[in-house]
Amino acid sequence: MAMEAEARPIIAALGAVETDCAPPLPAKFFVARVLDCEVVVAINGRDPRHDVDSIGTEAAALTTLEVVRRFSPDVLISAGTAGGWQSKDARIGDVYVSRGEFVHHDRRIAIPGFDAYGVGSYPSVDTAALAEVLGLKQGIVTTSNSLDENDDDRRMIAINGGDVKEMEAAAVAYVAELAGVPMLAVKAITDLVDHHTATAEQFAANLAMASSRLAGELVRVIQFLMGSDESPVGNRRSTS
Repeated sequence: MAMEAEARPIIAALGAVETDCAPPLPAKFFVARVLDCEVVVAINGRDPRHDVDSIGTEAAALTTLEVVRRFSPDVLISAGTAGGWQSKDARIGDVYVSRGEFVHHDRRIAIPGFDAYGVGSYPSVDTAALAEVLGLKQGIVTTSNSLDENDDDRRMIAINGGDVKEMEAAAVAYVAELAGVPMLAVKAITDLVDHHTATAEQFAANLAMASSRLAGELVRVIQFLMGSDESPVGNRRSTS
């Protein structure tokens, strides 16, 4: 998870306890037991230069690599808040699970081979059964390092079929693919990209509510991963 405000509700819900950090990374780790499953909530931490949450792909990739090395997870979950489109029936507070693949919409490299590398297209766990059982929406998660979007971003999002817009998941998925760890995303909608209200204003107004909704659904997702025959995990360890 990128932001402490996003993570607080799930840390509280799980009763997770902070464990050793990983200097020089600002990342923080919180560990909980859910029945016979160890759940690690990893947060990117605060940027030491700018004293803000370390959002974006660089911090996400570094934190994910440390999680893989330290905890050897059986599954990775990119959890957090995101934007959606009211034209695609998204509503504030909706919780989505990833579908298909994770893509970037701001890495435009017009050179054969590098163009596909820029998009990424890293695989998500098949979440069809999970979404049906838990009543969650599914969508292709598209990632950039900007909160808002420009015309080039909109074009790439349309080409890639993005449904959920955020700033970390494709970087987590990149590391997950390198490490051979199954990965999915769980994202709660804070803002509607195609709404007349500015994205930053929507985000600030809806962050607390969406983070609370996210925590509740994350608990259910973890329980599903532990107990379902459809799970890529079985009764082992889950990392968020």
